[in-house]
Amino acid sequence: QVQLVESGGGLVQAGGSLRLSCAASGRIFSINAMGWYRQAPGKQRELVATITRGGSTRYADSVKGRFTISRDNAKNTVYLRMNSLKPEDTAVYYCKAGGLTTAQAMGDYWGQGTQVTVSS
Repeated sequence: QVQLVESGGGLVQAGGSLRLSCAASGRIFSINAMGWYRQAPGKQRELVATITRGGSTRYADSVKGRFTISRDNAKNTVYLRMNSLKPEDTAVYYCKAGGLTTAQAMGDYWGQGTQVTVSS
């Protein structure tokens, strides 16, 4: 059974920082891309950042220069360092593991989400 567990969310003042972590567990052979998405109240889920197994990254324009995504392939873990946080960053942040391969299948998996709230 594959599970993605996120941690690190919370309440922070504008201009502050947070670091999110997401660990995938189970009998995992490999994971292609890992990423972070977010969903604010009344809005659609949107991409924040992704990183390939080889380390290539992609960011939403709204977070470029403030957020940094990284991953530890040996630990099947992805991180999101968020600096200079703004109230508009407030959302539930979801971790995604794309192309996750086990002995039985390959597919995409999502974490349960972690709340990030930025106060002004």
